[in-house]
Amino acid sequence: MYYDPFVLPFTIGLTALLLFLIIKYIRWIRTFRKSERRKIRKGIFSLKTLRSIGEIFSECLLHRKIYRTNPFLGYMHTCFGLGWFLLIVAGKTESMVYHTSAVNPPYFAIFFRFFHPAKETFPYSNTFAFITDLLLLFILSGLFLALAKRLWSRIVGMRKTTKHRPLDLLILTTLWLIFPLRFLAESFTSGLRGGGSFLTNNAGEFFARFLPLEQLTYPAWWAYSGVLGLFFILLPFSRYMHIPTEIVYIFLKNWGIKQGTKFNAFSEIQMYACSRCGICIDSCQLNSSLGMDTQPVYFLKKIRHQKEYGHLIENCLLCGRCEASCPVGLTHNALRLAKRPDLSRITKNTYSYAKNAAAPAKMAYFAGCMGQLTPAVTRSMEQLFKQAGVSYTFIDKEGGVCCGRPMLLAGNREEAAVMAEKNRAILKASGAEVLVTSCPICLKMFREEYGLQIRIVHHTEYIDELIREGKLKTVPSEQRTVFHNPCELGRGSGIYQAPENILKSISRKIDTAFDGKKSLCCGGSLANTSIDGKQRNRIAGDAAKAYAAYKPDVLVTACPLCKKTFATASDIPVKDIAEVVAERCRP
Repeated sequence: MYYDPFVLPFTIGLTALLLFLIIKYIRWIRTFRKSERRKIRKGIFSLKTLRSIGEIFSECLLHRKIYRTNPFLGYMHTCFGLGWFLLIVAGKTESMVYHTSAVNPPYFAIFFRFFHPAKETFPYSNTFAFITDLLLLFILSGLFLALAKRLWSRIVGMRKTTKHRPLDLLILTTLWLIFPLRFLAESFTSGLRGGGSFLTNNAGEFFARFLPLEQLTYPAWWAYSGVLGLFFILLPFSRYMHIPTEIVYIFLKNWGIKQGTKFNAFSEIQMYACSRCGICIDSCQLNSSLGMDTQPVYFLKKIRHQKEYGHLIENCLLCGRCEASCPVGLTHNALRLAKRPDLSRITKNTYSYAKNAAAPAKMAYFAGCMGQLTPAVTRSMEQLFKQAGVSYTFIDKEGGVCCGRPMLLAGNREEAAVMAEKNRAILKASGAEVLVTSCPICLKMFREEYGLQIRIVHHTEYIDELIREGKLKTVPSEQRTVFHNPCELGRGSGIYQAPENILKSISRKIDTAFDGKKSLCCGGSLANTSIDGKQRNRIAGDAAKAYAAYKPDVLVTACPLCKKTFATASDIPVKDIAEVVAERCRP
């Protein structure tokens, strides 16, 4: 068997890492509820596992989402992820071809060039040497880009990068040394004994001209093995714990495990799966408009390292822009909500004043608190119902209470449950089969927390249906519109197509860089109780300017809260989509 003492640091480090990960993950999963462990058992032998493997390849190795956000960062991460993976695969394949056996010590494929330095007569030896040199060059190019990013983040298109602890800097240095040391070890060996390909062979011949390779080659292999072993030992205590944990997280989420209302073991898995890539920093408007470091990368880092994070719990818009851009797909909003305390102050009798009955109708309309405070929206909806000949009952015109989502966003789940129970009773009494709401905040609450067995739609979806069915006759105009998709409507509820259909049918809808999941937050979020009115206005003003840059005649939104927030910050008219449709309807 091929062996040399220099392989010990690598072997010890790898063994320690594997034992730590196995124990850690088993302990986490053992705390899962029985129903969750049942999902895992069912998921293992299903297509969900194949889907997870595909996602691991596309996101952990190819970094598809990072590429979409920032091609430079995507290339850099691919160099390390895919490059290192392929280097291991190539080394293992080469060792199997050479020995015609898959049974070799783990270190053999990693240090193959030490044990077989020269060009030996086994199948495809020159091809393998070329492939490994090409992969090493690929990784080194990513390392150069990583160094440039650390010194000057704007060179890779980032305004800001994450901050490091001393331990993170140590392991980052260790990671950066791995591949240069491999390059030197293989190049020195090639210069001394031959072998290698276009990169290591030429470099070896160059080094042989002025360096004592006889004295440097063996220490170079020790150094390479040493930094590998140190990297493996430090990995669980650093940001690079995300490398194995992200894989576990992908399997678990695809098998059906979801973040609950409490910060639990699955929350910790998500916390460790955060790569601290910093993409959430640039996507957060609290950073771009106010310069605040409240993003998930800082929030999760403080929790993990047991630092004081209380001031970060409430200071978040919960707009979902970070979730939409997160390459790992972490549920940042749910994680933050799980840390908000439940301080219930109300009982079932609190809302006894509200009527428990509603006029019977197949369709119920719920304006919501902000809908009531923006009467132009509710008047437009009632006009559209009348023109379409729709029979409806206005649930919260005289009865009904808040949907409860503001309380839920504050962490007061018990208060939210009391409100939900009150509204459920009113809806049940109405006998409605369809519930339409103008407020995306209410929509999300009704869909996710009420457990209703009726169809629940936002007014954009309902208006789109009425137009397509011919129940609403609209007249197209040359009015130029841009659409602001509210956070809870688009990223929160996945509704994108209906408002697009509506605006394109009645106006000259302008495409913007902020369409779809990239929509900006208006700043009026009910979830953030830390920022003041001036700070909210600054966020709203920046967002309004971004939309106004497209020179529309009107800024259209689909949320009464967003309309109210933008109205004081925008230099152009702001209207709800219901108002725009009502203006373009003919009797």
